[in-house]
Amino acid sequence: MFIHHQNQRTLALLSFLDRSHSVAKSGYNRWLVPPAALCIHLCIGQIYAYSVFNEPMTRILGVTASTPEDWKLTTLGWIFSIALFTLGASAALFGKWLERVGPRMAMFISAVCFCGGFLVAALGVYLHQIWIVYLGHGILGGIGLGLGYISPVSTLIKWFPDRPGLATGMAIMGFGGGAMIASPLSVSLMEWFSSANSVGVAETFIALGLIYFVVMMAGVFTVRVPQAGWHPSHYQPDAVKPKKLVTTANVDADTAIRTPQFWFIFLVLMLNVTAGIGVLGQASVMIQEMFSADVVGADRAIGVAEAAGFVGLLSLFNMLGRFFWSSTSDRIGRKPTYSIFFLLGAVLYVLIPTFGNMGSSVLFIGTFCIIISMYGGGFATVPAYLKDMFGVMQVGAIHGRLLVAWSLAAIFGPVLINYLRAYQIETVGLPPAQAYSFTMYIMAGLLVLGFVFNMLIRPVRERYHYEESGKG
Repeated sequence: MFIHHQNQRTLALLSFLDRSHSVAKSGYNRWLVPPAALCIHLCIGQIYAYSVFNEPMTRILGVTASTPEDWKLTTLGWIFSIALFTLGASAALFGKWLERVGPRMAMFISAVCFCGGFLVAALGVYLHQIWIVYLGHGILGGIGLGLGYISPVSTLIKWFPDRPGLATGMAIMGFGGGAMIASPLSVSLMEWFSSANSVGVAETFIALGLIYFVVMMAGVFTVRVPQAGWHPSHYQPDAVKPKKLVTTANVDADTAIRTPQFWFIFLVLMLNVTAGIGVLGQASVMIQEMFSADVVGADRAIGVAEAAGFVGLLSLFNMLGRFFWSSTSDRIGRKPTYSIFFLLGAVLYVLIPTFGNMGSSVLFIGTFCIIISMYGGGFATVPAYLKDMFGVMQVGAIHGRLLVAWSLAAIFGPVLINYLRAYQIETVGLPPAQAYSFTMYIMAGLLVLGFVFNMLIRPVRERYHYEESGKG
């Protein structure tokens, strides 16, 4: 009898999660979908605040100071890289499945994996086994990141065909803003749980996993997909004036990856992400080293609390940039928007070492806020860029495959920051405050290369269109 009731509950849950049961009824307010997406993205955006755990996790055994048996910073840096690599890989692998089963099922699986990853990582910290932490936050959590990231994007574009940049910006800004909540929350929880025998990391992971699961389930229960053929009453697709880089046709996901446009956008995203993601992964440590009490000429010393505030501020601009730049792209176009990212970003990266040598924390922080706003804007604008190139039919699946670029950048960016920093300190003998200058120049060069690839993007040829292939 018990097993029978359990089977009934399982079937009811699966039925509720099925795409056919998430189709909106007439009169459904489409403005409920962005908050549902935000419930997911604000939670999974916690990954951008992961740097606040790095320093405490180097003291798991020593508690007050690192011991030789404690984890090194370079070892911990791989958690962030593995998680974002898995994000892109899982998004690419499950993109077409998501289009088939709908956002509700994908968002539910995302919540289970992402929040379950916290519990597994807590076990890894408790046992002091780094491979378990990699498994929890890196693999399992990364799958949750990938599914959660792409699950609302295609749905939002279909609900907002009149403003696709605005729609995706509203959701994806939550991913950028997640650290604004997670950073102070994580620091507070670690302080609350810390004791003479613990830095409070394992307990904090458990608490965050439970909190985020409740919030993500709110998004699962709220999200809906539009009925077939639905569009806003004021929007008439046939009356929209065609633009050079905006198609009215569709390209399926398997065909899209055979076009040069997909690979140019792939390189554009990868280079833009590489230039920003390494900084985000080590933001807390970097600003403490560049503006420590030992640095001559620094206008102020920045400690752990101020560094957490810096991470939160970057998260705020990451979030606002996603909304601002994606909305701006609806007016000026995706290609010009990315040109701004690359040219302005390159100039700012070149200036960062100068501001650091000047000892001006205000200029340093302000410059990074602008850079990170464009980094976030690149993520929020790219789904609309794909919609312009390939249509809406399988834009979610195409977006998922494109996020492999994020996976690669998740390795290149942190490796550039972590290992070049270690090389310059340990081999060259530079003080920590000066160890980042060469890396900033490399980032500027990557952005210049991204500008070139962006300028090469042209409309997709008709032979790739779904209807023209004879399959439509």
